[in-house]
Amino acid sequence: MAIAPARLSKQARREQLLDVAVVIVRASGADGLTLPTLAEAAGVSRPIVYDHFGTRPGLLLALYRRLDERHRAAIARALEQASPTAADVAEAISVAYFACATDIPEFNAVSSALKGNPDMEAIQYELHERYTDLMAGALTPYSGLGRAALRLRCVGVLGAAGAIADDLNRGTATTADAIAALTGVIVGSIERTAG
Repeated sequence: MAIAPARLSKQARREQLLDVAVVIVRASGADGLTLPTLAEAAGVSRPIVYDHFGTRPGLLLALYRRLDERHRAAIARALEQASPTAADVAEAISVAYFACATDIPEFNAVSSALKGNPDMEAIQYELHERYTDLMAGALTPYSGLGRAALRLRCVGVLGAAGAIADDLNRGTATTADAIAALTGVIVGSIERTAG
């Protein structure tokens, strides 16, 4: 008598579907990810996929959130292991940022696929705020700036990080150069300017 495989909880099934979605995007780009292709690749019926995500934009938004969570978790882990100096914390942020930029190439593909989606703008803002808070919290002990000023500088650092990542992705900068540049931007931005 064969034993039937255990049924996954709704949350476990969602995680499994998102795992498969990452594989599809990595292999075929975001254009290759649809609800029917996900159902087929995951070996489940289409109604299961539709129940979890509703629409293709719903699937892409869920995947975007998940990739962002992985990115922030990697940076949080790097910060836990960093020596307690401004330069080491800045370098840990930089190393983790660019590792994620290269290790999670699906992030940009999913983001591009969602351009023009009204929900995407709100989600990007929310996730950007979380990321800014994470960075500001890590840098607070090393800066004499007030919280609002430091946070605003972190917004600028994230803009610089995105621009440096673009150069890295185009091959006009090496990973080591990108890390050094972002580390310098971070350290320079947390210093209080005389005024």
